[in-house]
Amino acid sequence: MSDAPHAGDPAGRPVPHASASVSAAAGTVTGPDSGPGPDGAHPYDALLLLSFGGPEGPDDVVPFLENVTRGRGIPRERLAEVGSHYFLFDGVSPINAQCRALRDALRKDFAEHGLELPVYWGNRNWAPYLTDTVREMARDGRRRVLTFATSAYASYSGCRQYRENLAESLAAVEAEGLTPPHLDKLRHFFNHPGFVEPMADGVLAALDSLPAGVRDAASLAFTTHSIPTAAADTSGPPGDHGGGGAYVAQHLDVARLVAEAVAERTGTEHPWELVYQSRSGPPEVPWLEPDICDHLEALHAGGAPAAVMVPIGFVSDHMEVRYDLDTEADAKARELGLPVARSATVGTDPRFVAAVRELVLERAAVERGARPERCAVGALGPSHDVCPVACCPGRTGKPAAAGADSPYA
Repeated sequence: MSDAPHAGDPAGRPVPHASASVSAAAGTVTGPDSGPGPDGAHPYDALLLLSFGGPEGPDDVVPFLENVTRGRGIPRERLAEVGSHYFLFDGVSPINAQCRALRDALRKDFAEHGLELPVYWGNRNWAPYLTDTVREMARDGRRRVLTFATSAYASYSGCRQYRENLAESLAAVEAEGLTPPHLDKLRHFFNHPGFVEPMADGVLAALDSLPAGVRDAASLAFTTHSIPTAAADTSGPPGDHGGGGAYVAQHLDVARLVAEAVAERTGTEHPWELVYQSRSGPPEVPWLEPDICDHLEALHAGGAPAAVMVPIGFVSDHMEVRYDLDTEADAKARELGLPVARSATVGTDPRFVAAVRELVLERAAVERGARPERCAVGALGPSHDVCPVACCPGRTGKPAAAGADSPYA
């Protein structure tokens, strides 16, 4: 989730994963759904849900944006202008409510599967703030905590920056005389079938909502947050991918998986492209393109009869989905006379919630010295458990927790 403004051991038991039904063409693996086993999540004693945060009322908008843009010297008047789209929704971003829903769904799923693991929640930019949550975990006596960041892909803002946030919070809590927990981070989940399968279903539903006469020839526009091309090129481990780095490669793999699943289940191959949205920053800095609105114009000019916008870069329907797609891009499509539909994000789909549990059990098994089954589809395979040195680097080289270069080993 993001709500950024515009500005094993051979003797070890494999960790089971939920049954998946993404098409065979997409490379799905299938397995049983079972409980956590006698070792549960040991050695971990909590899960931290880590997200971006967002305002929950009109008075929160500018302070929230000040948190997001801290250190950039942007005047309050400009922040109020930048945040104007929040006021179309009464100053309330959907992201916090969606995090509460995901936290509650995880707690319910864990309990139903006999996994005794408390779930905490902290944000980068709004209450509940991450440092307050780390303090709470320390006071509760938590000593080994897994972190699930609501960003599926490798990038500075989606991974390294969260790890920097973790380091800042650990330092703050330690300075207060408390013993902070050791924090690890779950691997990127972009190609887990529990993430891919619900998106394929969402595309099918969106196609069904289009007029019958344009449905079969509709184009699929897979959309994600634009980032500076320099940040894209250095995303992931050094030298891990070609041009565009891991960020682009991972999105392209998921888009292909979803498009192939849709083709197998409908008998129709839809043209598709990876496009971008929600760029901010000075215009002279190159960012990933094309923008979704520009792409819709190109589709219309090229004679496409309809399009489905597929927000594969986002976990839930937060502001960048509700405004940038459902408001701005939808308005552009109406202006063009181009029929469009927007497919659903995974949100609290039970398959996605189960995927988080599976990732917890997988990582716990690794920490116990086992070699668990790693559930992943597509061409890239499962991501690393521990971010290596110089993975998704930032501009300032801040300390980052939960990685090979963590000062909190």
